[in-house]
Amino acid sequence: MDDDQQKLAIMRKAFQMFDTTKSGFIDTVKISTILNTMGQLFDDAELSKLIAQNDPDKSGKVDFDAFCDIAVHFLEEDDDESTTQELKEAFRLYDREGNGYITTATLKEILRALDDNLTNGDLDGIIQEIDTDGSGTVDFDEFMEMMTGD
Repeated sequence: MDDDQQKLAIMRKAFQMFDTTKSGFIDTVKISTILNTMGQLFDDAELSKLIAQNDPDKSGKVDFDAFCDIAVHFLEEDDDESTTQELKEAFRLYDREGNGYITTATLKEILRALDDNLTNGDLDGIIQEIDTDGSGTVDFDEFMEMMTGD
């Protein structure tokens, strides 16, 4: 998977997480939150300008393509290292105790947030695939592998 595909996959997951109503749109006010979640640095003024360009009728919402147009400006000088960094940030959000792992139950919540069409059976299948040692926990490497498909 090349860099661009990986970025797209991460952006799609982030977009879906914030498109809670599954409308295909997210509120433009959430974009800064998403960029923060991805561990991405951005300039507020630049972000506002990009949002204005991608939301010409000032609806306060953007679709995935517009979101990508905006986000990609801040992701451009990315390399693998910072993608890893972004995923570490995301992982850290869920590893609240800082144990270096998350429980498979927490992972299920994350996956459900990403795709509410997943059944419990689907989720169990995914978990089994990731939690290969059956420990009931997922460490960062397992999480990383799941998110990037590397």
